[in-house]
Amino acid sequence: MVRKVLLASPRGYCAGVERAVETVEQALELYGSPVYVRKQIVHNIHVVHDLEARGAIFVDDENEVPEGQTMVLSAHGVAPSVRTNANALSLRTIDATCPLVTKVHVQARRYADDGCLVILIGHAGHEEVVGTMGEIPESIVLVESVEDVAALELPEERKLAYVTQTTLSVDETSVVIAALRERFPNIRAPQREDICYATSNRQWAVKEMLPEIDLLLVIGSRNSSNSNRLVEVAMSYGVRSYLIDDETEIDERWLEGVEVVGITSGASAPEKLVQRTCDWFRARGVTDITPHRFAEEDIEFRLPVELRRELALAAEQQA
Repeated sequence: MVRKVLLASPRGYCAGVERAVETVEQALELYGSPVYVRKQIVHNIHVVHDLEARGAIFVDDENEVPEGQTMVLSAHGVAPSVRTNANALSLRTIDATCPLVTKVHVQARRYADDGCLVILIGHAGHEEVVGTMGEIPESIVLVESVEDVAALELPEERKLAYVTQTTLSVDETSVVIAALRERFPNIRAPQREDICYATSNRQWAVKEMLPEIDLLLVIGSRNSSNSNRLVEVAMSYGVRSYLIDDETEIDERWLEGVEVVGITSGASAPEKLVQRTCDWFRARGVTDITPHRFAEEDIEFRLPVELRRELALAAEQQA
C-alpha cells in the first residue's frame, strides 16, 4: 500500500516551453483567433488542447495556413526552407523556437561554414532533429547510438564536429560522445554541451530520488523526448517507471507492493497535471505527499522579438 509520494524538483515547464506557450497566448490576444501553429507548440497534448480551446489551430505544414495569416513556429525549431515557404505565402511568422535549440542550429552552421562534416546525435524523425539537419543538409549525418558511430564511413581527411539534440539522456549521450572521440580523436565539440539545462536538471532530480522510491510516475506525453528519457533513467537504475499523460492513465495494479511513489513531469507538462495526480493519491488515502527537495530554476527567455515589437506598438496605440 502506498504510504508516501515524493515530488521531484525541478520538474515540469522549462523556460523554453513557458516562452513558447506564452507566445501563442499573446498572439491570440493581440491578433485574435485564429492563430495557426506549425506542429505542436510543445509536446504535450493537454497544452495543445488548452490552446485549441482558445482559438489556436495546429497544422502539420506551413502550406496548410491560409495566405496572409499568422503562424507560430514551435519550440522545436524548423529548417530554413519552412521560413522561405512562409514568406512566399505572405504569412506573419512568429518564431517560438527555444533559444537553446537555436544555439545548436547556429553552431551547426558555423561548423559547416568551416568545412566540417557535422555529426548530430539525436533521434531520427524528432522535429528538433529535422530542423537541425535542414540547416546544413549537405554537411550533416545523424547517429543515434554507439553502433551507429561504429558504422560511420567517412573520408579520413574530412574535418568533423558534433552537436546534439537538446532533450537526450545525459548518460546515453555521454557514451555516444565517448565513442565518437575514440574513433575520431580530432572531432570538434561544442564549447558547452547542447543538452539543455532543464533536461539535465530533471534527470538529475530523478536520479537523486531513486534510492528512496519503489516506483516513478513521469507525467508527459508519448511524443515528449525529455519525458521518455526520464522513464529510461529510472529503468536503467532498476526502478519501475511509467509515462502517463495524466492521472487517468494510472493503473492501480502498478502500485501493488509499492510503499513510496515518486512523481516528476517532463519539461512540457504543466504543473496542474502534477497536482491532479497528487489529488488522485489523496483520494486513495495517501496524506504524506512532499517534495523530495527544492531546487529552483531562474532562467527566463524573452518573447520572440517580432511579437515584442507588435505588442509594444499595440500598447503605444492604446496609450
